[in-house]
Amino acid sequence: MPAARARFIAVVLFATAFLAPPAADAATYPNPGRVTGDIGVHDPSVVKRPDGSYLVAHTGDNLALKTSTDRVAFRNAGSVFPNGAPWTTAYTGGSRALWAPDISYHNGQFSLYYAASTFGSNHSAIFLATSPSGNSGSWTDRGLVVESRSGDNFNAIDPNLVVDDQGRWWLDFGSFWSGIKLIQLNPATGLRQGSGLTAIAGRGGGAIEAPFIVKRGQYYYQYVSFDLCCRGASSTYRVMVGRSTSVTGPYADRNGVAMNSGGGTEILAGHGSVHGPGHEAVLADNDGDLLVYHYYADNGASLLGVNRLTYDSAGWPSVA
Repeated sequence: MPAARARFIAVVLFATAFLAPPAADAATYPNPGRVTGDIGVHDPSVVKRPDGSYLVAHTGDNLALKTSTDRVAFRNAGSVFPNGAPWTTAYTGGSRALWAPDISYHNGQFSLYYAASTFGSNHSAIFLATSPSGNSGSWTDRGLVVESRSGDNFNAIDPNLVVDDQGRWWLDFGSFWSGIKLIQLNPATGLRQGSGLTAIAGRGGGAIEAPFIVKRGQYYYQYVSFDLCCRGASSTYRVMVGRSTSVTGPYADRNGVAMNSGGGTEILAGHGSVHGPGHEAVLADNDGDLLVYHYYADNGASLLGVNRLTYDSAGWPSVA
């Protein structure tokens, strides 16, 4: 999700210098895998359709869609809400731009969680839409899931749906402020269940956002983006990960540092002509797990990145 927070920039830059763990040698990171066609995206999320094709949702006016039959060639596929989403304008200041969609397929329908906000504000909201096909114009808004106000210490953007081993639904979300939160959802409606709010990652007010949780083996892996996005080739976004045996945490990185205390193991950062990779999602495909993200080219364009994930003997992921 676009993350520039004007009134926090000076603080963030200062905090980042002291909170960031030592980065891995950027020269060891691979370049994005080959993708072609319409690959201009920001905050991508991807789902595999029942017919085997791929559907990407990403930040844009009325939420943008792209499709691919082979995970290589992508084409534009319209928008989620071609007629607009007026119910979001109280949070967007009238802008049509909606942020950071999270797309998935459950119980015969597509679910899409998405955020409405403005730069630098935590007057924000996350909504849910569903569709039988995922096609442009087929989506029905199902209402508000969670919101944050200027007096809150969290920011209701960057949603990600997690379904645990017991079939319970959760939404992790958050950006800056006090970090990443987790709430429980009602699987029947996809909307919030109860008033619980669990903190699952934070950097003491530093730059963290774009959470994504995926289960593999005995662990729930929590991916997040550290540092700053949305500055073109000057972006410093990087992908971090921790894990837990419980979806609600506590999550810790490879060195045992709690993610609620700034922990996170870096698996991808800027290198060469790949700047600020982040706002990641993980797709478990037939041929293995994939990390899907955006990055900035030298000219500042935001592009789709796709890489394979491999796991070492201890179960920690790396980008291949």
